[in-house]
Amino acid sequence: MQIINALGLFLVVLGMPFFLGGTLGLLRFPDVYCRLHALTKADNLGLGLVCLGLALQAGSLLAALKLLLIWILVMVGSATISHLVARTALRHGIKPWERP
Repeated sequence: MQIINALGLFLVVLGMPFFLGGTLGLLRFPDVYCRLHALTKADNLGLGLVCLGLALQAGSLLAALKLLLIWILVMVGSATISHLVARTALRHGIKPWERP
């Protein structure tokens, strides 16, 4: 049981840098398309690792399945929202960033 808790803690801690990377991408990347890419990729992977780590530490299978459902719903919502934001930006004439 101690090994499972340690592995769960390791996965939660491993997921945190991905959240930090997504946040830094949001703040530092030059345009809306790069920012969306950073947020969707890094945050979904970070949330997946955190949910997996918490599922290992959950007391029941039902709690672990709820965490899996949360992760799936966030991935679907993130993909949908980022697609809508990118399409709206493109329709408003916001061009993708290019190197000078």
